[in-house]
Amino acid sequence: MDKNLPGTGGLRPLTTGSAQTIVRGMNSSRRQFLAHTAAGAVGAAVLAGGTFTTSTASALVKPPKITALTNVTVIDVATGRRDRNQTVLISGERIVGVGRIPVPRGAVEIDLSGKYVIPGLADMHVHSLGDEHVSPPLYLANGLTLVREMAAPDPIVYDWRDRIEAGTLLGPRMVVASPIIDGDPTLWDPNLLHVLVVGDAAEARAAVQQSKAGGADFIKVYSRLNKESYAAVIDEARKQGLTVHGHGPDELTSKEVSNLGQRSIEHIHSLGLNVSTREAEVRRMVRAISVETGDYNSWFRQMHAIEWIAANTYSPARAADVFGTLRRNRTRVTPTLTMHNVLDQIDYTQLDPNLKKYLSEDSIGTYDYVIQNLYAANRTAEEISHQKQMWAWRQRFVRELFAHDVPILAGTDTGTPYSVPGFALHDELEHLVGAGATPRQALYAATVEPAKFLGLSRDLGSVEPRKIADLVVLDADPLTDIRNSRKIHTVVTRGRVISPAQRERMLADVEAAVKAPPAAQALAAGGCCGTVRPA
Repeated sequence: MDKNLPGTGGLRPLTTGSAQTIVRGMNSSRRQFLAHTAAGAVGAAVLAGGTFTTSTASALVKPPKITALTNVTVIDVATGRRDRNQTVLISGERIVGVGRIPVPRGAVEIDLSGKYVIPGLADMHVHSLGDEHVSPPLYLANGLTLVREMAAPDPIVYDWRDRIEAGTLLGPRMVVASPIIDGDPTLWDPNLLHVLVVGDAAEARAAVQQSKAGGADFIKVYSRLNKESYAAVIDEARKQGLTVHGHGPDELTSKEVSNLGQRSIEHIHSLGLNVSTREAEVRRMVRAISVETGDYNSWFRQMHAIEWIAANTYSPARAADVFGTLRRNRTRVTPTLTMHNVLDQIDYTQLDPNLKKYLSEDSIGTYDYVIQNLYAANRTAEEISHQKQMWAWRQRFVRELFAHDVPILAGTDTGTPYSVPGFALHDELEHLVGAGATPRQALYAATVEPAKFLGLSRDLGSVEPRKIADLVVLDADPLTDIRNSRKIHTVVTRGRVISPAQRERMLADVEAAVKAPPAAQALAAGGCCGTVRPA
């Protein structure tokens, strides 16, 4: 990290003898990719500067004064109501009319007979891949007009956010986390991922302060924070006007995390431990986990053994108690079933061959490397069998979350093998429905709930006057079949219409970008992402 950047003064590398074990034998480009991208259930963005592609430049042209989307069926995701033969009028970036209304003289009319309009989609857990020519256009081409970036390893991700907001880079609205704040020892190898390591309250407060100065929209907490450090993060974030999202730390229960004010809990790892008839024993086992810096594989395997016990001793009474706390506190859960589907079944899943064209060869190779070295290594036959069975349990667990009205956010953990930006959200919607949600509930988790969670309901989450025109036009009804969310005809982002032809061009440009020589990175290989300790 550049020592001259605001908020980074006093950061110093944490040296560790174990750091070399996980990257031995990797080439320079592979290390560089890993230093910037998701390696498992967390990850961070691979970022580089660049110029606009032709499709991006054309889409950034100022929209006409009035655009009319006519003859559409408007879906109210909050209620499931379908209003047919509607006209949606857009002026600038806002919707100014919805209904059976006349088209103003001089408006650009787009006849969308037989199409369905829903609010723009949100992926609430991403770790973007590639440079600005890859993830931003892939998100938009898939109807994502909002993403929550769950770890910022490099200030360039804040630059993306700000340029998108200013209208000089085409991409979804971005809400961007701090670097991951983890305990000491952290799970992450300093050669793989930039983490702020804190061992006590003072270091925790310094990490929050530095993250605020560096441009973070919220604080991302991780699994190995101790109770003292975690409480200090929560308190300091409140003082700094930031919210806290992330993992449930191993030392705390989900009820403690919720009651202390963490706004979202990511993944199902920690939640499942709190709803067991053998909870006291399970908690003792979690507290007994021992890891060295960077030994993610060891933590992953130890945690899975404990999860297996918890899954087989599920208590409906404990679940009602824990889920009731989350519901009352409005603590959101982001299940990231897309991630769990791969990591629970790593011997049976692979990258969709139809989507390989949107990832570079190095990205694909790195995904394979991460699977083999962080997740598949050292397992016994029994562990492999248990992992596969855990996938069915996670689906049942998510069904219970919906049944208890726990507020759910749709998020993918894009950046985890073998997810592809944008496309992964449609996988997540299908997984949510497969777990027992209705199509409307799944869409709600990707539209209405994200807007509520971020305090943006006045502007986002529905198709109605005065809202920002972030819209997706579909060829078929997603309430009938959630797979229809993939049948994208047109995308509207802040009032700019991305036509079917422009959308195809954006996808073609991504294909070309990932085949081109890698863009110059802001920092040398392995040079940006050492684990650091706040001073």
